[in-house]
Amino acid sequence: MKRRVLQTLFLFFISSTIYAQEKTQPLTIGVTTLLESKELGETRKINIYLPEDYKETDTIKYPVIYILDGGLEEDFIHITGIVRYNTQPWVNRSPKSIVVGIENTNRRRDFTFPVPNLNFLEKMGFKKEQYPQYGGSFKYISFLEKELQPFIDKNYKTSHFNTIIGESLAGLLASEIYTNHRTLFNNYMIIAPSLWWGNEVLITKLKSAKDQDSRHMVYIAACNKDEDVVMYNDALQFSKAVQKVAGKNTSIFFDYLPQEIHSTVIHQAVYNAFKLFYPKTEYQK
Repeated sequence: MKRRVLQTLFLFFISSTIYAQEKTQPLTIGVTTLLESKELGETRKINIYLPEDYKETDTIKYPVIYILDGGLEEDFIHITGIVRYNTQPWVNRSPKSIVVGIENTNRRRDFTFPVPNLNFLEKMGFKKEQYPQYGGSFKYISFLEKELQPFIDKNYKTSHFNTIIGESLAGLLASEIYTNHRTLFNNYMIIAPSLWWGNEVLITKLKSAKDQDSRHMVYIAACNKDEDVVMYNDALQFSKAVQKVAGKNTSIFFDYLPQEIHSTVIHQAVYNAFKLFYPKTEYQK
């Protein structure tokens, strides 16, 4: 009798396990690939989200959104959620897009440009020892231009219309790209950028740049200025410099978010940027 009970329990366990396996499926929002970079001299992990109705056989081509802090433990998942929400048919605010997140290995090295010294760090509350490596943005921008964008364009159905999203040091890099390599991206979301790097030299350089009548949308966000008035003023001054050199075909948005601090600003800022870039939804005719 005892043996029969054990056999029955075993069969019940097996059948329950099979049933659970049949009813349970992985929750997948994208793919991860490894890209060998000669420009960086290392392997980079790239996270990619495709629109839900993406098909290789279709003739549709999609814009691409690049997230500089694009790791799974960084900003890839929540920004992809914003993109997916805004492209749902009942919202229909922005075009369906491919999202590419670049996972970091050393962002302080990759997102900063060379400077003659690090004396400016102390006034921002950092120690020089916190930046043992820096000044690698030239290599990183070359990686974006020569390796990552061609890889995405080759393997996915892209329209060659690109948006970049960067916050803090990644915002500094996005600002540098806009200043020196403007045509690399069409749209820029620059959020709480660390423009204090190098004593605001990037702002000074942009102010003296020649006008370029290229077509862009540039969104610049600043969080509560009571937290860091330097970063607020830098973001404001950079937005004014963009207005000076952008040309009539560029739309510029400066967004002050007093309810957000540096650690919380990116999510609300990206959501706001989509509303400003694409103000009309399907039901706002």
